[in-house]
Amino acid sequence: MGLCPIREEHEQNCLRAYALGVWGYNPGQHEQASKRMKVQVLQENLQRGLAIVGRAVAARSTLPITSNVLMATDGGRLRLSATDLDISISTWIGAKIEEEGATTIPARLITDFVGQLPPATVSIEVPERTRQAKLECARTESTINTMDAEDFPRIAAIDEGPSIELDAATLRRTIDRVEFAAATDDSRPVITGVSIKGEESKLTFAASDGFRLAVSDIELGARQAFPVTDLNLIVPSRALREVGRLIGDGAAPVELRVNEKQTQVQFSMTDVELVAQLIQGTFPNYNQLIPGEFNTATVVDVDDFMRGARIAAIFARDGSGIVRLQVQPSGEGGSGKLVISARADEVGDNEGEIDVKVDGEPAKIAFNSRYLADVLGVLDGEVRLETTSPSSQGVFRPAEEDGYVHVVMPMFVQW
Repeated sequence: MGLCPIREEHEQNCLRAYALGVWGYNPGQHEQASKRMKVQVLQENLQRGLAIVGRAVAARSTLPITSNVLMATDGGRLRLSATDLDISISTWIGAKIEEEGATTIPARLITDFVGQLPPATVSIEVPERTRQAKLECARTESTINTMDAEDFPRIAAIDEGPSIELDAATLRRTIDRVEFAAATDDSRPVITGVSIKGEESKLTFAASDGFRLAVSDIELGARQAFPVTDLNLIVPSRALREVGRLIGDGAAPVELRVNEKQTQVQFSMTDVELVAQLIQGTFPNYNQLIPGEFNTATVVDVDDFMRGARIAAIFARDGSGIVRLQVQPSGEGGSGKLVISARADEVGDNEGEIDVKVDGEPAKIAFNSRYLADVLGVLDGEVRLETTSPSSQGVFRPAEEDGYVHVVMPMFVQW
């Protein structure tokens, strides 16, 4: 059943006011929108740019323009931007500018259309005082209805406020190791984000959904650009996930900048910027969840551990997702074995063994199979599993690396 016209118009006005209030609005930003725009751009560059900003296009919104991509000339290049009011992504691509201007085009339509064009020059023209864009490429000519650029939420670049440069590879690895542990349930918005906190010469990223906790440090060294103790943010996990994708295999440093009110954060990469609304609130004190001591430390090859866990997970699917781990020291030079098992009454059971290094007592603990696979999936080499009792949390750390810790709450089972 659809919304009545009066209610629908009210919701659109509220969203528009929100967009202009949160993102800011400058009446002069798109003054060129009333003018004729004409640009030429390579199909492959336009396709790549649309793929980049497409991640920020609103999937469902009663503010229709957020389903569009903003195209605007900017300093001799074509800027593409999209926003869902929580995050925005902008990218710049090379173009031949014949007439300055701006417009917005339905994102899904233009992306699908450009993806089917041949690798040739695409001409985009918006005649004066019209709401249609004319696109030509090779022997193809199309007309697409547009919406005024002046109605698009303004995506303001953060040019002031504290900033810091981060190594691209290090940041991407940190994001990969942390963001998946954030909650997906909006009932507690604070834990749907990732805490980024400055401490002396490092940044600490932390995420927790109440059942697991991931904490990773980035040592800043000479890249420190301001007192990092001033930094205490909660960034939406989705925004960081997109930053990780945008970094890709890039080698150039990523600039992290926060606006003066600490309501927005901007990640700047080569020809790409992502701006996200920060989550307001106080992140839980996660340090108290990391045990300070343990009874058993088991060092396991990650590949062997992952293989055994995946096999057990097949049986665990019909057994509440429970994977059991039993550590058995042999007493000879710290060697031992790890038994990985799962069972489901209506399906069967599975048990596998791995040679491991053990320091301490025999141990038993059970984990959710997905949580176990998630942490092993972001590690390599050898992992150190620290346990205290079957009812106490398990702690995973890279065996030959400091700065990362992952805590998983146990499953209570009958042994």
